[in-house]
Amino acid sequence: MAQVGRAPLSGSAPACRRRARALAVAALLCAAALQAQVAPSARQTQQTSAAVVPQIDARTVSNLTLAFSYRSGARGAQQGAPVIAGSTLFLLTPFPHALLAVDLNTQRLAWRYVPESDPLAGGLVCCERHDHGPVLANGRVYFTTLDGRVVAVDAQKGTLLWSERVADTTQGESLTSPPTLAGDRLVVGSSGDDFGARGWIAQLDAATGKLLWKYFSTGPDEDVGIQRGFTPVDTADRTSDAGSGTWSFQGWQHGGGSVSAPVLYDGALGMLIHATGPPAPWNPEQRSGRNRWTSGLFARDAQSGRARWFTALHSHNAYAWVNDTANIAVDREWQGVTRPLLIHPDADGRIYVLDRRSGMILAADPLIPNPPPRGVPRTQVQIRGVCPAWIGAVAGDPALSAAGIVYVPLSRLCMDIEPRDANYVQGTPFIGANVRVVAQPGRSRGALIAWDPVGRRALWRIDEAFPLAGDVLATPGGVVFYGTLEGFLKAVDASNGRLLWQFKTHGAVTAKPVTFRGNDGHAYLAVVSGGGGPYGLAREYWIDHRDVTAVRGLAAALTDVPIPADPHGTLYVFRLP
Repeated sequence: MAQVGRAPLSGSAPACRRRARALAVAALLCAAALQAQVAPSARQTQQTSAAVVPQIDARTVSNLTLAFSYRSGARGAQQGAPVIAGSTLFLLTPFPHALLAVDLNTQRLAWRYVPESDPLAGGLVCCERHDHGPVLANGRVYFTTLDGRVVAVDAQKGTLLWSERVADTTQGESLTSPPTLAGDRLVVGSSGDDFGARGWIAQLDAATGKLLWKYFSTGPDEDVGIQRGFTPVDTADRTSDAGSGTWSFQGWQHGGGSVSAPVLYDGALGMLIHATGPPAPWNPEQRSGRNRWTSGLFARDAQSGRARWFTALHSHNAYAWVNDTANIAVDREWQGVTRPLLIHPDADGRIYVLDRRSGMILAADPLIPNPPPRGVPRTQVQIRGVCPAWIGAVAGDPALSAAGIVYVPLSRLCMDIEPRDANYVQGTPFIGANVRVVAQPGRSRGALIAWDPVGRRALWRIDEAFPLAGDVLATPGGVVFYGTLEGFLKAVDASNGRLLWQFKTHGAVTAKPVTFRGNDGHAYLAVVSGGGGPYGLAREYWIDHRDVTAVRGLAAALTDVPIPADPHGTLYVFRLP
């Protein structure tokens, strides 16, 4: 049963509460500027809204001090960013979810909404990124749940407006990303590659939750939304029913191709752009063919959902690279001509630049040393030292600065992979590979890289001991914020990567930092720390780190990540004097 309740704000340390009262934080945090929904739309367009406060710059960032902290008490993937409207901060906890609305004037929990949940859905969580941050629009808070619901709640009262189940957990489907607001509609995509679930994208009416359309990543043209006018970049794909005909037997029926990365809404071109995940199972011998339309990028009509173009990035995807990070849309000059560009840092360790109108690849440059060559099929049964590992080279969302520089958080892990037979059983893992994840000798396991997509070169790089699994924030003031698995929130100079400020939290920082302005004119920074996604799972107390296959090899590769002082979610809010 859904619950709505009111209770005092709890969880903050007494010292933090005293400090908060002394600073009158509640009065200061009436964040009018935060209609800036740090939500999927802001996440996809990469911090171009008024939410990013110019006062936080390279000169002042070192003056940030902790205003207060709030411990949510929830374990799990703390990767969703809080959002703020007026004097209320909204925070969604990991599954089983609770939506918390904190009144920043009184420092009390204004309301708490707990949606119905299916406890069995917890078994669908292993190794995908989970970002369930809420979305704010028109006085409503929208969010997705791991067990397949899209929910709308009244932002003032915390009462349920509607709830629609769109994913079938019995088929291995789940929802791991927030909805995308596209005008008066919401767009969601499914996860579940690991369970052989056919990926899909769906659109709902934002006012009522009514399902408007739903299309799959694999199958006949009718299922995929392909009609006359569809122009895949690869001319070999311009045949009928390539989504089923490029699979052996009936493999497309449980062939993966999730839409677990956020969907990008391009209002100017009237398009939705989304990635599709890897094919299932991981054993490529069990699914001969190009395995369309997995491991690529789709453009769809924003109203009808019909496919416009598709660009294949990894035909047959023999390495099971996960593709669940956000794309960036920007209009820039390219070789003397202004073009609508799509910037896509990919799991394979390359950063792609495409034309958004056609899907044509304009550039595909390596972010890591010597990734496997594109378009070359895997010929060996067992392969050692594949870089990047299955989890991909880009584990968090990149950020685009006003100067057009892209800041990409990297995971530089490698893997040994050996195929094995896999039998499809509904609702159970459908993997088909033995995997051991390893560090690359002589290289750090993570890095933050500043990339010039037009000049096609790296400007600087910061090596980190562990993979960077969180989203990056780039501010107009020339500061880049990012978090680490050791629990540091860092600020560096956007021009040269010089460390400007850092703060040690009680857990891993894998959520996106957000900035906003109080009605006093001061700038604020907020972030949630705690375990996050597969990297957080790899450090859970019940994982046997002697098992080289635990968490698909990640646990053994991260045995030296410090155990967090507190694995539960904690919100930290910082203030400039």
